[in-house]
Amino acid sequence: MTRFLARIVFGALGLALAAYLLPGVSYSGIVDLLIAALLLGIVNAILRPILFVLTLPLTIITLGLWLLVLNAAMIGLVAWLLPGFTVTGLVPGLLAAIITGVVSWIGAIVIGDAKKG
Repeated sequence: MTRFLARIVFGALGLALAAYLLPGVSYSGIVDLLIAALLLGIVNAILRPILFVLTLPLTIITLGLWLLVLNAAMIGLVAWLLPGFTVTGLVPGLLAAIITGVVSWIGAIVIGDAKKG
């Protein structure tokens, strides 16, 4: 449970950093930011694998760059679902996906991976 909460916090930190650095990403409060991180985790766990399989040929053709667009679409979906979190366009969504991904990756290193061993 603590790993799950830590991942939510690192996701929220990534979204906050994206909102701080990018003019097209914003949130209205810390609660909306935490809910956005939770929704992003749920969307990435449920919807992203399905879309990944459906768009696998496109991912192969673009040598994996399509995954950035897919991640941006997941952040855009969260922004669409949550009124307190906004992303205004594809470029801010792509950059937010990169920033959030890097911060989440650092978070996974900090918390450690449960699949080791």
